[in-house]
Amino acid sequence: MGYLMEREIGQGTEDAEDDIGSALETVIKHVGEIGLYQRLLFVIMMPFGLVWSFSYFGQMFITATPQEHWCRVPELDGLSVYLRRSLSIPKLSDTEYDHCFMFDANWTQVLETMLAPDAETPTIPCTNGWEFLFDDIPYSTIVNEREWVCDKSSLVPWSQTISFFGSVVGGILCGTLADKYGRLPVLILANFLAFTGNVATVFTHDFWDFAICRFIVGMSCDSCFLMIYILVLEYVGTKYRSIVANASIAMYFGGGCLLLPWLSLWISDWKFLSVAMSVPSVFVLATPFVVPESTRWLISKGKTDEAVKVLRKFERINKSKIPDDVLENFNMVANKTKEKSQSVLMIFKTPSLRGMVVALIVAFMGVALMFDNVIRLSENLGLDFFLTFTVTSATEIPSIIILVLLLDRIGRRFFVTAPMMIGGVLCLAAAFVPRGAASVALAVSARFFNNMSYGTVIQWTPELLPTPVRASGASFVHISAFAAVMISPFIIYSDRVWEGLSLIIVGVIGIVASCVALLVPETKGRRMPQTLDDWETLASNTCFSKKRDAGDKTRCR
Repeated sequence: MGYLMEREIGQGTEDAEDDIGSALETVIKHVGEIGLYQRLLFVIMMPFGLVWSFSYFGQMFITATPQEHWCRVPELDGLSVYLRRSLSIPKLSDTEYDHCFMFDANWTQVLETMLAPDAETPTIPCTNGWEFLFDDIPYSTIVNEREWVCDKSSLVPWSQTISFFGSVVGGILCGTLADKYGRLPVLILANFLAFTGNVATVFTHDFWDFAICRFIVGMSCDSCFLMIYILVLEYVGTKYRSIVANASIAMYFGGGCLLLPWLSLWISDWKFLSVAMSVPSVFVLATPFVVPESTRWLISKGKTDEAVKVLRKFERINKSKIPDDVLENFNMVANKTKEKSQSVLMIFKTPSLRGMVVALIVAFMGVALMFDNVIRLSENLGLDFFLTFTVTSATEIPSIIILVLLLDRIGRRFFVTAPMMIGGVLCLAAAFVPRGAASVALAVSARFFNNMSYGTVIQWTPELLPTPVRASGASFVHISAFAAVMISPFIIYSDRVWEGLSLIIVGVIGIVASCVALLVPETKGRRMPQTLDDWETLASNTCFSKKRDAGDKTRCR
């Protein structure tokens, strides 16, 4: 359909047998809701989850900054590293030395006396580069190689922001292409971009060529996983959807996050690490041979015969049988369901749709900002960076287990709002305790709760969107979150103003977003909307709909 029909709730609905969503669900029940082919597809999601985690967090380990660095004084090169620092660098406190200034002294005289210049001696900016102590980051990163510290320290958050901007551009591009040409071609494209960007990073020489390569990597994130995520969920029965959705994120994205710090330590070189992060993308070459195109997308494009071939493949691999009458009904309904391509702007067509989508975007932004900032604070919480990153990432698994057990019983809205509210409060508490074990414990707890919100909102988004704009709409919501996350590196950078400022900002964002998420409709136990009409009906059950009776006192669903 080239337009969106408005409906009153309960009016103009077709019989369930004539609804493509119902017909497809019936076919899935006969081929197997979680059969051999679906389980195979679940396993195939693994390399794509690794690409996602490496694309999202890999840059942290490429641009990690050794905390201890100071001006290099060539005249003192013959002395031990700690003696060089004590003789040439002014102290900021009893245990901390200046990173960006050195004494303007007569170094011949200093070598003769082996005494540091007087504290009142004038200081000057570093003139001969920097020295780095690799106690906390025990390998060479692009920061120490290219000396992105002091007046160049802002290049690190800027490079990450440019990568996030790539995610915005890539999300728009991939989402649009996915709804026009299918999910599979875009899945291949996104992973090819990740491979190209990671390998090309090795051959960069300055900030801008590095930033361009990270922009390319950013373009792949998160379409490199989102497309296969949407594909697999479409072929899984409703009662298994939460398990597959959340287990795939916990095992593959979470597993990638657990692997990344130790892979970095094992490789111990940022260039080889960048190449290693491109390896999972190679598996994309096998994708067209094992991963089916979206049946819903094929139907929306009028390719019913191809959709039937896909379902026959499930039937064959699962060793099941689709009854003739079920397949005949599916064909009949599918042939009446051909949709014209819809612009993603259709999601803003009516007030109820606009309100629902805006609330979903705000909720996703809050979840994404908290998720990103809490783990990026691993460098600043006072304990070992690699261990802190690992512990915070490890919370992914138990939090997702809780989702698997309870999400379909309690609902999506609760698991977005309540954990995000708790996480926001924990971030606020962490801002006012000393950096160290206490702040790490609070941050880890915040990440534990935020994981529930993140896993839920990722599943919630495609469940709320109709097939004609599901990929582009989901990408639009995701890239809106990435647009917000573009400021994330600078939220972390705000700790230079006051040590707990970043946690206060993140905590407030989480609390506000959790309140807004209450306005998004529940999808527990519902079929994903197939048409824009279905979607309007869903949105009309929310507080945003003008169709709700003024005397209706029931709470928004």
